[in-house]
Order: sequence, then C-alpha cells, then structure tokens
Amino acid sequence: MSASLPPSLHDVLSDLHQRPYPHVPNPPSCKKRASVALILRVRPTYNHWPDSSSLSPPDVAASVPQRLQTFFSQDWVQNGEPEALFIKRASRVGDRWTGHVALPGGKRDPEDVDDKAAAIREAVEEIGLDLTKSDCIHVANLPERVVTSSWGTVPLMVLCPYVFLLTSSDSPTLRLQPTEVASTHWVPLRALLSSSLRTVEHVDMTQRLANMGGLLARLAYRSMMGYMQFSAIRLAPTESLQCNSTPGYIPEGDQPPSSLIQRWKSWCLGSQTHSNKQDQPLLLWGLTLGILADFLDMLPPHTAVQLWKYPNFTALDLRFLINVLTYRLRKHNRSQVRSGARPSNTAVDSQTAALPVTKTTTTNGDAEHNQVGIGGLGVGRYFGSSDTDPTGSAYAVGIMLRGYYERVRIAIYIIVAWRIALGSTAAIYAWKLLRRLK
Repeated sequence: MSASLPPSLHDVLSDLHQRPYPHVPNPPSCKKRASVALILRVRPTYNHWPDSSSLSPPDVAASVPQRLQTFFSQDWVQNGEPEALFIKRASRVGDRWTGHVALPGGKRDPEDVDDKAAAIREAVEEIGLDLTKSDCIHVANLPERVVTSSWGTVPLMVLCPYVFLLTSSDSPTLRLQPTEVASTHWVPLRALLSSSLRTVEHVDMTQRLANMGGLLARLAYRSMMGYMQFSAIRLAPTESLQCNSTPGYIPEGDQPPSSLIQRWKSWCLGSQTHSNKQDQPLLLWGLTLGILADFLDMLPPHTAVQLWKYPNFTALDLRFLINVLTYRLRKHNRSQVRSGARPSNTAVDSQTAALPVTKTTTTNGDAEHNQVGIGGLGVGRYFGSSDTDPTGSAYAVGIMLRGYYERVRIAIYIIVAWRIALGSTAAIYAWKLLRRLK
C-alpha cells in the first residue's frame, strides 16, 4: 500500500481542489464558526532520500494543480510515506475536548477574513506552523458541518476543515502552545487506513449530567447504560513532540498500577480523570475521526465503510435491545451505502460530533433539510438554503445513521422502564418478606 499511496494521494488532492465542497451557513440560533487544518506531508524513506542539490525552490506563482504535479513527480515523493499531523489537546477543566486527539484549529475570531484564515491563524498560535509559506500548498476544503450538543438539538458551531500539503522534505520545526497543546504526532496515512489499528473508545455520557443531580444521578445513569462505544483508530506515530513549559522537566516513566480507591474515583468521575497522562493510548475518534473519514475514504483500499461500527452501549441488555431494534434498519442503510456511487464520511461522532449535509427529497419532490449533527444521543439539524451537493455524492454515515439514534432512544426508554419496573417489583417483594420475618 505504501508504494501506491502517493499517486493515490495526488489524485485525491487534485480532485478536492477541482471540486470544492459547498459553503454551509450558520443556523439562525448559532453564530459561532471554527476551522481546523488537516496538514499533510510526505516523509522520505531511507532508500529514496532527496538530494538537496536537486531540489528546486517552489514556484508560488504556479497554479495548485501545477504545484501538486511538480511535487508528486519527484522520486522521493513517489516512494515516500504520506503522513498527517495531529495534536493532543492540553488538559483543561471544563473543556469538553480536554486531552483529545484533534487537528490544529479553533474558533473563528472577528478579525479573521474568512474560515481559512482562522485555520491558518490557529495553526500558528497552537503549533507555531506558518501555512502561508512557499513550501505549503492550500489544497482545498473538506465538508463543512454543523456541530451540535451531545444530549440536545442545540447547534454549537459550524466546523470548517481545510487541507494543506507541506512540500519540504525536512520535518518542520514546531512551537507548541502549552495551554492548548500537550503534544503533536505525525501519523502515516497507511496506519489510519489499516484495519489492524481499528478499536473503540468508551465514553462516559453521564458527564453531561453534572448539573442534573450530581454524582448520584451520574452513577445511576451509568449503572443503567454503562459507557458508550464509538469507533476509533489507535494511532501509531512516527514522530512525536511533547510540550512542557516547566524548566528542567523530566518526562514520567511507567507508572505503578493505581490503587482500588483511585480506580473507584476514576470510575465515578469519568474517563477524563487521567486524560493528561502521556502513557495513555492515542485514539482518533469522534469529531476528528469524522473529519478524517471524509478524506480517508477516498484513498485505497476504500474499506472504511466496512470497518466502521455503529455506536452502542456497554450494558449488555441495552446493547442487545439496540441491536434487535436496529437490525433491519442497519441492514437497509448499509445496502443503500453499497449502492451509492461515491460514499465518503465513514466515521461517526463522539461526545460532540457532526455529520455533513446531505439532501433528501420529500414525496412531493421538494428538498428537505437533513439531520446532520449527532453526538451521543443528540440530534442537530442543518438550517440553510444551500444543502445540495453539486457532485451528487452521498455521505456514507449520513445514510447509515438515518433513523438509528431515534431507535436508540426508544431502546433506552424501554430499558429505563424495565429497570424501574424490575426494581419496584424487587422492592415490594423485599418489603413483604421483611414484614413476614417480623
């Protein structure tokens, strides 16, 4: 796969530049926009190391297709290893994405000219990388999407991903912002495409209930539903950079196993208790995986749809009920995806996530706005007039998740009612038994 990946990447980047994705306007009740940068590079291999004397300065006056053609025609690029840059966010109290693997980016400021300018500015601020230099090509954008809250239908922001390609054979010097970024990681695209690195991430959805009953309510909800499972990719970086602003800092080695009290505290407070530890596995999941899937599904072996798994819960009875209630729906939706001409976006969400805009048609032939933001059990809706895809492409997960979360809700209602009925019956029998014993 490594030898065939650079030419395939060239084709994908050229196609993205020639067919940009449409602009997604803000919902009426949401004014925030954010941008992220998918930064790519090609790492030279040992047997095809570039000769510095043969490298010519980039022609910034040339068009993007010409610059891409010149770059990918080089021998060291054709035999190189394409990689993507990820950051691990610094741990911050109150940040819903604390400690997550993500792409460089952030919210758009009023002084930003457009969404792309926001992505460029954030890359400079977070990792010290200037994406306007001559050795960087702004290729195109990926589908913009409306991000909604996990447990509701409230739009949070419109997220705009942009693709950049570094054309230098040297690894760029990065300067990490300690309050924003804990570390950076270059990961080969072939690792992201590999089935052997697919896994799941367990998410504590009860963390959203901190203001609805406190710890006891969270423990009760978790005992009913367990954790929620989402598709994930275990990252295998070729180059990592840790960030620390403390003089004389020495990285921690292997830590001894935590005590029973620490484990119980971690279970009560949620999975983010130790998210800042460096020995935790790097998992790409959630919103960032959804963004990457739009891109990865264009590359060989084109198996991302088959590798993707539906979200579910760890509680066995709830998991079984969801599988039963959604069996025919999942089978129907997968068949629709397989019949599509060009499925993309093959990953799903996290605590907060979104799906790109797709267009459906009502019985009278009118266009209908599709649900596009799904995080946990929350569903968002796209508000705007330009929800059509000019290429006529379908988004795989947008099809696969149609109606899925509605049935998940039904399963949760049934399980909650069943648990309450079962608990009430047990309490009544226990009370009667105590009366007899007295």
